[in-house]
Amino acid sequence: MMAGLRGESSRVHLDVADAANITSLMGERFDALSVTMPLKEVAASYCDELDEVASRTGVVNSLLVRDGVLYGANTDGRGFVAALRGEIGVALEGWHVEVLGAGGAARGIVDALVGEGVASVVVRARNEERARALREKYPTVVTDSPASRPIDLIVNTVPAEGRLDAAVLYEVSERTIAVDVTYAPARTNWRALYEAAGCRTQNGLAMLAYQAALQMDWWFDTHLSGAELLKVIS
Repeated sequence: MMAGLRGESSRVHLDVADAANITSLMGERFDALSVTMPLKEVAASYCDELDEVASRTGVVNSLLVRDGVLYGANTDGRGFVAALRGEIGVALEGWHVEVLGAGGAARGIVDALVGEGVASVVVRARNEERARALREKYPTVVTDSPASRPIDLIVNTVPAEGRLDAAVLYEVSERTIAVDVTYAPARTNWRALYEAAGCRTQNGLAMLAYQAALQMDWWFDTHLSGAELLKVIS
């Protein structure tokens, strides 16, 4: 009731092979959907209109149907940035960043970081084709970082089974912020590794709350506070 709305929500499991069912779900069962991996990219292909971020990244996490038109948006990156500002109180302009992974979440985060004016983003991913696509799209996304320069922010978007736990640990310092977009468990082994190195860390729950507030605003013009929503779900 934070937004003064009444309604129902439910979870729907769809495999990539069944992604076309999104179009029948929208309007019949749902006015809006929050999309998770691995459907963020394929869902974008079924949208009639995409917001600017979704158009640039090719992925959506939010769907809305109005008058038979299916709209897609991506609030992941903006939610990530808002969570850093709201919960840690940082400004990102001029920062040097490392992002682990190049999937849907990473693409939204990289797009938002570039928009915030970071100095550089190094993308490290096993899928070199996706990493190369990000480097070609954004001038500040680079192949590698100078070994003499510590990083300001490291973001892990890689699922637990594919983690590169110590990939850039040698480049961090006590000033580094390390964010694992996973929120269950709240304290992953990856996060613990960077805490042991003296870094400030954050899990993905704050990003979830802040991007959800942006979703609700896009869907229903609610103007929710990400900080207040985080208190509710914590």
